[in-house]
Amino acid sequence: MASLNVGNLGGFLREQRRNAQLSLRQLADAAGVSNPYLSQIERGLRKPSADILQQLAKALRISAETLYVQAGILDERAPEAAETRSVILADPSLDERQKQVLIQIYESFRKENGLDADAPASVPGDGDEGGTGDDPSAPQS
Repeated sequence: MASLNVGNLGGFLREQRRNAQLSLRQLADAAGVSNPYLSQIERGLRKPSADILQQLAKALRISAETLYVQAGILDERAPEAAETRSVILADPSLDERQKQVLIQIYESFRKENGLDADAPASVPGDGDEGGTGDDPSAPQS
């Protein structure tokens, strides 16, 4: 595993929190972490686990992959793909099901066009242990 780039992660988290118009306390509550711990992450004093990053990403409505890249856990493969996913996830006019369907369609087009190597990798704590693709909420073809 790469060393964590904690300073850049903290600044990125703070920027995302402000863009989402959340206070430190609101984000901490939504992510299930303490205010002091989140403050320390934002200031680059703490190294959050992949699970904590996933909780923060969910609370911020951005992809966990984006935070893993910022933290140095994952290598950035296709920044435009991560950005597209982040924009979809951040759109307040879509509900969660619509966001997931759009992301699945987007990723299927990328795969069809030979860009499947840029699909998100399985990371610790993301719940994809075998990659079976048996997601009952996924649209059926």
